[in-house]
Amino acid sequence: MRTRSLLLAALCTTTLAAPALGEGLRVVAWNITNYAGGRDNAFKAAIYGQFEDRSMAPHVIAVQEMLSQTGTNAFVNILNTAPGSPGDWAAASFINGNDTDNAFFYRTGMVTFLGQTVVSVGSGAPNHPRDINRYDVRPIGYDSDEAVVAIYSVHMKAGSGSTDQARRLVEARAVRDDAETLPEGWSFIIGGDFNIQSSNQSAYQELIGVQANNDGRFHDPISTPGSWQNNGAYRYIHTQDPTGAGGMDDRYDQLLVSTSLTDSEGLSYIGAFGAPYSTTTWNDPNHSYRCWGNDGTSYNVALTVAGNTMVGPTIAQALKDSTGGQAGHLPVMLDLQVPASVGAPGAIEFGFIPVGAPVTRSLGVSNAGNVALWGAGIDDLDYMLLPSPGVTVPMGAFSVNAGAMLVHEISVESAVTGPFSEVVIIASDDPDQPDVMVEITGEFVNGCSVADLAPPFGSLDFSDVSAFLIALSSNEPQADLAEPLGQYDFSDVVAFLSAFAAGCP
Repeated sequence: MRTRSLLLAALCTTTLAAPALGEGLRVVAWNITNYAGGRDNAFKAAIYGQFEDRSMAPHVIAVQEMLSQTGTNAFVNILNTAPGSPGDWAAASFINGNDTDNAFFYRTGMVTFLGQTVVSVGSGAPNHPRDINRYDVRPIGYDSDEAVVAIYSVHMKAGSGSTDQARRLVEARAVRDDAETLPEGWSFIIGGDFNIQSSNQSAYQELIGVQANNDGRFHDPISTPGSWQNNGAYRYIHTQDPTGAGGMDDRYDQLLVSTSLTDSEGLSYIGAFGAPYSTTTWNDPNHSYRCWGNDGTSYNVALTVAGNTMVGPTIAQALKDSTGGQAGHLPVMLDLQVPASVGAPGAIEFGFIPVGAPVTRSLGVSNAGNVALWGAGIDDLDYMLLPSPGVTVPMGAFSVNAGAMLVHEISVESAVTGPFSEVVIIASDDPDQPDVMVEITGEFVNGCSVADLAPPFGSLDFSDVSAFLIALSSNEPQADLAEPLGQYDFSDVVAFLSAFAAGCP
């Protein structure tokens, strides 16, 4: 345990590459406005339409204001039949609670759905009005708890009066209390329609504030507190109302993340956590967080359609149409990088090597994260090599990008003859395989000089012959072996082995 703690401390001091924006696991929260079905073309264009190579194209969606199982089924069908969709969408079971409800949709080719929980049941005052639901998922390709993210979907009490704020506080407490009980290693996100006008309100402070128990604490990934309502300074992160009935002047819809998602290690928010969101452009390069469709030109009016620089006119109009003509909301989204994955051989065979002379072999360590699935949204693999006493390895902390490999020269040496079996442990931040063991085997033989042997072997060094034997044991055709050994036939090798076993003439 002490070794592991020291290792992790060392790895955390390494310099990390900037995470990739726009790749990894995309999480969306969206109040889709009293939905029971229909609006197909609007949702298809809003979700999978493209503008200047940008598309919402989410992997999971937490939805508010779903009205029925029929609506849930209709939305799954929209997701699977939209042009550009991979067609692998599924939904959590619809739970009919008080008032309108939450729903959850996920791509089966990107995440494993682990289950859902009703965190707290909605009812009349003084309770919160609608159910709170939690949906647990894990990115495809991972098995550990450190890759699980629990996603809370909420639609808090509307209004700014003291009773409204008190009911929102009840809801925030229920979420934070539940987050404190999640299994060790899990990360979590809350997304939805908060109906909160200011970060100073008690419900928001309950979610983000420091408490005696901070296990359930949330953070704003774009670090943009304030009084958001009717304040043009926050025009890039307002989400209500794109139709123009009330104008775009509220940051009601948000995504907040757990502490574990703020450190750029493993499963983590893609962006510069702690940096406030830009006040001059929607296209903030420091953040993957976006209010989809809001290019900052719509403060207190309807969402800009013609000339919308974030999504273009077609998607912008689709976002307006997706509300069904009612006062609605824009979706909010963010990207998570997925953990690194270690790749290494299970064993390295040194073959016959002479006593007293160090012999080296190459150990390749790769970041085997699935680039085809997650793009560059994969954490760097941070690791150290921990050898058993008979092996010498490069010391220090190493880091390798997804899809890349670092090659290390390792060596063994002995003063006595006989077979050996050693190990090198690759201790890394791969949550599934934090300690990968590479077996190091071979045999030390007497150190007679190969030059003393009769021709044709006097021209060869020992490493050549050892390499030949390893290749021969793997049944490679002799003609395919590299020079200088390809010129020798099997009888030459047998003669060499006989002479060598006799102790060199």
